[in-house]
Amino acid sequence: MAVEYRAWQEGDDLELIQLWGGPESAAAEQFRGSFRTPSDSPWNRCITVVDQGIPVAAACVYGAALHPDRLWCYIEVAADHRRAGIGSTLLTMLQHEAAASPSGITALRSKVTPGTTGAAFAEATGFTALQRSRLVIIEPGALAAPAFDDAAGPQLEEAATGSVELTRALASFYESVHGWDRADISLGRAQQLFLADASGAGGAIVLRDRPRADGGAIAAFAVSYTQARTDDPADVLLGYDTTLAPQEQQAAVATMIAMLVHQYPIQLEVDDSMEALVAVVEPLLATGAARLAGPETLVVATA
Repeated sequence: MAVEYRAWQEGDDLELIQLWGGPESAAAEQFRGSFRTPSDSPWNRCITVVDQGIPVAAACVYGAALHPDRLWCYIEVAADHRRAGIGSTLLTMLQHEAAASPSGITALRSKVTPGTTGAAFAEATGFTALQRSRLVIIEPGALAAPAFDDAAGPQLEEAATGSVELTRALASFYESVHGWDRADISLGRAQQLFLADASGAGGAIVLRDRPRADGGAIAAFAVSYTQARTDDPADVLLGYDTTLAPQEQQAAVATMIAMLVHQYPIQLEVDDSMEALVAVVEPLLATGAARLAGPETLVVATA
């Protein structure tokens, strides 16, 4: 009996998770939360594959306001139903749905972990890598803490997460390092996603090139999403002024990291597009002063 393709229904997730078991990657776990009944506002389309009344596979495609030039998509098929054309059929169906999306956007993107079945399927169906992202833990004392003795030189200070100046610096950084997948990030959206109470932001510090009273601008910033200091790495978003000269960017990043890891470890998300951050982190990984928190993630996309 042939399998049936139908719209996602409430309760499909409970049956599928029992059949699928644990997710093969962090990306898969994240995408599993995207399955829902099809909707026009916000726009999404989710499809379930049923074999003899039992859901065995599912796929979804949906828009992303922050990165509007591509649609997110995800496909998962139960292990005992793979290599039967189900995944390819679902991808064709998602492409058909995307062609009718109100945004007019048809390009698709997804996230995969190298070495997984998801990565193999993406490669086989023509997806290519746009970006690599890694979670990096930097150990205490990895970089020597700098001295701020010069009253006219660089200054480190606490910043309110509601600060317009910090929000502007964060939005500018985010937009700059996402040239590979254009970001449409207003100040309001930056505040909501990264600095508001609902984002989990617990505090922020900024590094200025000189005292604020002398017109000092933010050269680098760090936002912590860990509410209390523990021996576990604090989850930190670290950004910098990408309009500075490359060596100045790297110096600001190194100074900020050195201050953050003076006593405690931190965890950073490092995209390859964050060139100054990569330049500082790579030597730390090579010497063991930093380590990967898990497998890398690739953002892959259709042409």
